Amino acid sequence: MPAVDTKADFDNAAKADTIAVSVKDVDMVYDGIHAVRSASFDLETGKFLTILGPSGSGKTTLLRLIAGFQRPTRGEIFINGAAVSTVPPHRRSIGMVFQKLALFPHMTAAENVAFPLKMRRTDARQIPARVERYLDMVRLGGYGARRVHELSGGQQQRVAIARALVFEPDLLLLDEPLAALDRKLREEMQLEFRRIQRELGVTTINVTHDQREALVVSDEIIVMNGGEILQKAQPADTYRKPANAFVANFIGVTNFLDAPQGGTRAIRAERVQIAPTHAELSGCDTIVDGIVADAIFEGERVVYEISVASMGNVLLRVFDHDLAAHGQFVAGTAVSLGWNARDVLYFNP
Repeated sequence: MPAVDTKADFDNAAKADTIAVSVKDVDMVYDGIHAVRSASFDLETGKFLTILGPSGSGKTTLLRLIAGFQRPTRGEIFINGAAVSTVPPHRRSIGMVFQKLALFPHMTAAENVAFPLKMRRTDARQIPARVERYLDMVRLGGYGARRVHELSGGQQQRVAIARALVFEPDLLLLDEPLAALDRKLREEMQLEFRRIQRELGVTTINVTHDQREALVVSDEIIVMNGGEILQKAQPADTYRKPANAFVANFIGVTNFLDAPQGGTRAIRAERVQIAPTHAELSGCDTIVDGIVADAIFEGERVVYEISVASMGNVLLRVFDHDLAAHGQFVAGTAVSLGWNARDVLYFNP
């Protein structure tokens, strides 16, 4: 740590020591088009950050800049306080897991995990114990002798994680590694990523378009669109306090309504209550009548589209988790909807 003269200097220096990744005013321009524009953020050591956004939002480009596969058009990236824009990927102490896992099919699971250690000329006597430790960590103890084709998709994911972590990198980068898995396995592996990250305390940046994944695994979420960072916040704040209408729409199911004074009002589908009559919604600030246009049963809930004549026949989406109270409403049924003012978000024009 550099010498400090005042408490403010000491606090700033101490904070700098806790920052694993710092992105400062980074642009990435292709043929005059900004894939990333004025991106800036800090990530504390040991935290799990997810960069979330639709296709073309710039999230993968930003990850590639951090990895060193591309050099920014403008700005700088720091890893553990050192500028790295001119540092090649293999010298950045970064582990990576991609959507295409790139495991070596002619090698066993253990040989795949051992590969980065051999490339770094680790003492050969230490490699077997290190490989065994990381296979155990990803719950593949006893699977080391199996070849890639003998492993399930989830097991292959675990081998890729172990390979990315076995050399103890400063930073783990995840480039949509779960996108190709079926839903049940993807949700299981999301929890595994989180468990392993917490156990090791490795600073992690994950890129995904899956909003549930971002909310489940992350300490913080960055939402991007059009190459710009729109919000960086903890998952609960990203969901409950979206910075703008785009973030509100991208995360969760949200109804948007024109506000009388201009701008837009928004209310989450789960904050709208549904009942057969007004009387059962007496605790709500606003109550309207509607007609069920569609009802989709999803097991733990029903997703409704409700046409509200008094609001210009707008279709409101509503989640109902309380089927025991009134059963499922069928298309064409008259219902009442209610919500409270505290649940309505307002966005300026």
